[in-house]
Amino acid sequence: MAINTEKNSYTVIFAIIMVVVVGSLLAGFASGLKPMIKANEKFEKQQNILYAMNVNDNEGDSDVAFIPTDRVEEEFNKYVKKQLVIQGDKVEENDEAYLIDLKKEETKAKDPSYERRLPLFVGEKEGKEVYVIPVRGKGLWDAIWGFVAVDKTMTIQGVYFDHKGETPGLGAEIKQRYFMDDFTGESFLNGNAFEGIAVAKGNNDPKNTDTTDNEVDALAGATITGDGVSAMLRKDVKMYVPYFKNLNK
Repeated sequence: MAINTEKNSYTVIFAIIMVVVVGSLLAGFASGLKPMIKANEKFEKQQNILYAMNVNDNEGDSDVAFIPTDRVEEEFNKYVKKQLVIQGDKVEENDEAYLIDLKKEETKAKDPSYERRLPLFVGEKEGKEVYVIPVRGKGLWDAIWGFVAVDKTMTIQGVYFDHKGETPGLGAEIKQRYFMDDFTGESFLNGNAFEGIAVAKGNNDPKNTDTTDNEVDALAGATITGDGVSAMLRKDVKMYVPYFKNLNK
């Protein structure tokens, strides 16, 4: 009986040692992965910003093809001339504006004494200045987000949308070309006043030939996700209106 007890003690000690060793190895592995994860997040944001600027590898009419990671940093530096952070009346250049977490900033802004930081990417393509605004909202099931490229009149030049958990074939269609391309040419303004852009069920303009109505066609069977896109654009893009008013003085 004593021998069994001794063996059991050794077994427990060995198990504890193995847990510690494996835990240390996993912690080291995870720590070693952090730079790679951050680099991938950076490349993904750069790809999304460039896509909104119509800098991509699309070939077919329905393609959504990003600049690959081995080229994206070079292309980003070529087309994005400045990264800005807007905070109240203050506008500063900041090469790490892409790192600003929109969700955290929105949470901080619930404190009336905090002025939210707004990242803005100023690019140039074919001699034309483009301003890329990041947006974040709520779909049917979880977060939705994207980037919206506009000119100085707040007319859309391109967009990119994505989601965390919308329904395949329904709300998940916000990241398909036929939906995203509809936004090009639409303006966030109605005259001189900000109006936003509605994803509207009764728009009946599938080719978006009318770009003066502040509307695009809704996605079939995805009303809540479409409403989420409308609300996201209205809520986040509106915060940039003072910047564009100063730009057009």
